[in-house]
Amino acid sequence: MLQILLQASSWALFIGRFHPVLVHLPIGFLLIAALLEIGRRTGKVAVSEGTVSFILFWSAISATIACIAGYLLSLGGGYDAGLLNDHMWQGIGVAVFAWIAWLVKSDRFREVIPFSSIIYLPAFGIATLLLLTAGHDGGSLTHGEEYLTQYTPEPFRSLAGMSPAKEAVTEIKPLADVNQALVYKDVVQPILEMRCVQCHNESKQKGDLRMDQLALLIKGGEGGPAFVAGKSAESDMIKRCLLPENDDEHMPPKGKPQLTTDQITLISWWIDQGAPADKKVAELTVSEQVKPALAALGTGGTGNAAAKSTVSAIQHVKVPAANEKDLDALRKAGLIVNALAQDQNLLEVSAVNAPDFADKNMALLTPVAQQIAWLKLGDTKITDTALKEMPKFKNLNKLHLEHTIVTDAGIANLKSLPLLEYINLVDTKVGDAGLREAATFKGLRSVYVWQSAVTDSAVSEVSRKNPQLMVVNGFNEAAVAEFLKAGDSTALKAKSKAP
Repeated sequence: MLQILLQASSWALFIGRFHPVLVHLPIGFLLIAALLEIGRRTGKVAVSEGTVSFILFWSAISATIACIAGYLLSLGGGYDAGLLNDHMWQGIGVAVFAWIAWLVKSDRFREVIPFSSIIYLPAFGIATLLLLTAGHDGGSLTHGEEYLTQYTPEPFRSLAGMSPAKEAVTEIKPLADVNQALVYKDVVQPILEMRCVQCHNESKQKGDLRMDQLALLIKGGEGGPAFVAGKSAESDMIKRCLLPENDDEHMPPKGKPQLTTDQITLISWWIDQGAPADKKVAELTVSEQVKPALAALGTGGTGNAAAKSTVSAIQHVKVPAANEKDLDALRKAGLIVNALAQDQNLLEVSAVNAPDFADKNMALLTPVAQQIAWLKLGDTKITDTALKEMPKFKNLNKLHLEHTIVTDAGIANLKSLPLLEYINLVDTKVGDAGLREAATFKGLRSVYVWQSAVTDSAVSEVSRKNPQLMVVNGFNEAAVAEFLKAGDSTALKAKSKAP
């Protein structure tokens, strides 16, 4: 068992990942002991030496356990070797000196250890100082170099002899001339710096991958190359972005700022064009799906127009809050209810856990019809009858009907929805007539129809007549990105079924 734990096994990494939790115990114990010792010696706190000794004992125990968990975590790799080594020995030092401080403080050992009273305070002080330095290096390992000092303000920065603060990349600066921009340097690299480099840099190399330099990105990490030039669909860095956010392999990790659909589209386009290092936008082939994403980067009229066109129709919609009893009724029926924006009172309602949801259950949605902006009825038993209720949902923005038996007749009931921008019709009975009907919807931006009754000729016709509408009838990375932006994994399911 010990041999298994000392290797990079699943058991070792499982236990190791508790290190960030366990490491807070010695921090708390040592700092409390230090405060009590100061208070006791200054007469401010009436506490016995036995109490301080008891706390020191548990600080030593917890520091030792944290060291073991930290070592097991380090077996997973992906950390700067020098910084990791410093952090490891600092952590071991905390444990060692905490044990020494406890031994010379304990009634059991104090009398038999020579010079115990002289040893106590230096050992205690060293343990506390090592705790601070270990915490600094631990933060650098987890979040990148200079994590704790990155935002040190002036004049303290200059007084400490620190270099001027680097401006954090929080947004991509507009490009004066998109066509003359270097694709990697001006388009792709800023996206990586904003979303990826925090975990893949010189001091923190998650998965042994660095993304702060193109040569190192091309080199890849422990899983091999990060991308395959010319094949974004086969590139690991794209696949990971397109996984559901709660998947352990999804990148960036859940809770971190995620790449937008446009950003994934641009990186995929760069890869598909051969991942050039020094070519300009004008030198590459720009598809219709990439044009809006590129235009949104510009500062000119087209760029601003494209940026405006991506603003959701429900962005400024505000409705009264839904009645809690009505929401409880939905939850009891197995529906998932999430708030989209607290200040707008708009809701997302999903039947992902209610496959038996049928036409008769639509009555449950009626009381909150004006609050529902995203409605997911995919993989349920609804028919065209259910869609007769849809005109009541005046603020509906996204509608999922995938893997149901709705037909062209049901689509006709959606025409009166002024804010509808997205319809998922994957694996439905909707045909060419239904697609042509949907194309007349004033605000519709995207409709997904693969594995439905829609023909390729109808897709071509509708796309040609309605350039503002994205009609997707097959798998591609931009399409999957759009699905995931809408909180859907249908595209991944469809990919696995596709011939």
